[in-house]
Amino acid sequence: MSQEPETTEPTPDEDAASALVSDRLYREMLTAGLDLLDQGVTVFDRDLRLIACNHTFLDLLDFPASLAVPGTPFEAFIRFNAERGEYGAGDPEAEVLARVAAARAFKVHETLRRRPNGQMLSIRGYPLPHRGFIALYSDVTEQERQREEIARHQAELEEHIQARTAELIAANAELTAAIEANRNMTAALLHSEGRLRQITDTIPAHVAYFDHTWTYRYANKRYARWFGWTAESIQDKPIREVIGPAVFELVEGHVRRALTGEKITYEYPLVAPSGATVYARSTLLPDIGPDGTVLGCYVHAVDVTEQRRTHFALAQAQKLEAIGQLTGGLAHDFNNMLTVVMGNLSGLRDALPDSPLSDEYVTPALEAAGRGAELIKRLLAFSRQQPMDPVPVDVNELVLGMAKLIRRSLPGSISMLTSSNDNELIVRADPHQLESALLNLVLNAKDAMPNGGSLIIDSSIEAIDGADAADLEVEPGEYVQIAVTDNGMGMDGKTLARVFEPFFTTKQFGMGSGLGMAMVYGFIKQSGGGARIRSRQAVGTTVALLLPRIRQPAEAVASRRQDDPHRRATLAGRIVLLVEDDPEVRKVVRSQLAALGCSVMEAENGAEAADMVENIPAISLVLSDVVMPGSMDGRALARFVKRFRPQVPVLLMSGYADNSQGNAFDDIPMLDKPFSRERLAEALREAVASV
Repeated sequence: MSQEPETTEPTPDEDAASALVSDRLYREMLTAGLDLLDQGVTVFDRDLRLIACNHTFLDLLDFPASLAVPGTPFEAFIRFNAERGEYGAGDPEAEVLARVAAARAFKVHETLRRRPNGQMLSIRGYPLPHRGFIALYSDVTEQERQREEIARHQAELEEHIQARTAELIAANAELTAAIEANRNMTAALLHSEGRLRQITDTIPAHVAYFDHTWTYRYANKRYARWFGWTAESIQDKPIREVIGPAVFELVEGHVRRALTGEKITYEYPLVAPSGATVYARSTLLPDIGPDGTVLGCYVHAVDVTEQRRTHFALAQAQKLEAIGQLTGGLAHDFNNMLTVVMGNLSGLRDALPDSPLSDEYVTPALEAAGRGAELIKRLLAFSRQQPMDPVPVDVNELVLGMAKLIRRSLPGSISMLTSSNDNELIVRADPHQLESALLNLVLNAKDAMPNGGSLIIDSSIEAIDGADAADLEVEPGEYVQIAVTDNGMGMDGKTLARVFEPFFTTKQFGMGSGLGMAMVYGFIKQSGGGARIRSRQAVGTTVALLLPRIRQPAEAVASRRQDDPHRRATLAGRIVLLVEDDPEVRKVVRSQLAALGCSVMEAENGAEAADMVENIPAISLVLSDVVMPGSMDGRALARFVKRFRPQVPVLLMSGYADNSQGNAFDDIPMLDKPFSRERLAEALREAVASV
């Protein structure tokens, strides 16, 4: 008679032993995982007893290792701190009671605490399921040292991971065998895995792992959200499918190198699910098995978008500062030389009114000198040091007013359209420089369409805030956008990145100075706005100028007061005190004043001029350079004349207006060098009218 085989049921002692093994493995895994973190971590259960902590926590708060035993009450840590004076000079027992009571609330909390040794700690607590909590501790004493500390901690973590790889593989093998031998271990493992995932999801970092088949096996929530996935759905998905073909093309080479056993750090752009472009820095650390085989790679990634934006802004500011210093040093002397050249050429032309030599030689030389003066103005505009006369301007009226001029400058093969989506597009800007900037964009668009095409000038209201405001380096708010769009040749990425750089041009040698777009950029930034450009080769280019919108009536952009009786005031017979340290400039300006019928007295510096103003009552007008040697420059002289003889008008002339002087002399007329005799006469009449 056959017998049924006997089945042996696990004895109570075997169940207990199995539970002990499970608990030991769980705690070893949790402790090993927590020790990989560079932040202090503690996990307490619902009874405020320690489940686990890492060595970083003990070291950060100077706790003895004896307190790190699982089951240690939360109160023991608080009492240890209170007794050694961590919370100040108050009653230690009261501190213990208050802090333990607050912890029992199991609420999210974040605090900054200064330790007696001056160390600043950031403590963040988060409740866990079943009424426990996890707390993260960070040393934030010196923010400037954080980058070095992170790099050092990362290196230590990498070395630790390499050292522990073999142990983890062995532990995983043992764990797999234990799961297959005892189904009860499955529930414990799932529970442990869930707790570990909660911890990694709480850590403020992007963490993932992929194996040698280029397949993701793990990613925390932050990493998965970066590419529009969930932590669950990203598992077992190929890298290319997760990150998309565009990003994959950028990182493929780095992944290949990492899977050969090389540690790799690189940066790349990606489009976030929100549509914004962000920049990431990733470190791939190979996971190497005991036999030297690369099993996969650990991924640690951070968002460096703000850091790149800061670096770009700093580089741009340094570039502007360098151009500004160069321009400031050259502008004064160069404009003085141009004043002499243009003044003498004008005198020569007046002396030879009917000579064919005048048209052949003098006129081209004057035009070249004028282009030199315009070159200096463009440099000053780029470095944001060009004096401006901002007034409220109606953009729609300005564009419509320029439309006829623009159409005349375009060949018949290019069609032009102006459009506006909004009314009351009022900005505060210098209308002449805005017209010049717009004309620059139109001429560039024309050059980009040698075979013809279409040109569109569109005006609209744009709300700029958040990341857009940061990218444009402007304050959030409403802006008026003037967009010039062509369907010409377009630009490649390298050209697009340098389009606003001074002296950069894609035109043939001698066909352009490379300052047109730089001048546009400088004017827009000096006006408190921003510029953005989009271009695709063989498709076209759009350059958009954005200026802050204001809500007040715009002044009419029209000719200056042509019928103002003061503008017809005669200068004949006036005694003008000319103050100029450069004898050649003084000679030219004296000739121009004499041609206007003025009697001229001269001074080489401010002190000499002040003495003459004080002792010669007949002086009825002062024309002075701004930059002069000695303690009294043109501004100081103007201040003296205003105080001592307020009825005498003062006109300042300058080859370089230093913005650092502020607006203290906005009421004193300023004449930019070089200038013609007609411009000098106009400025003198305006100075007389202002008194």
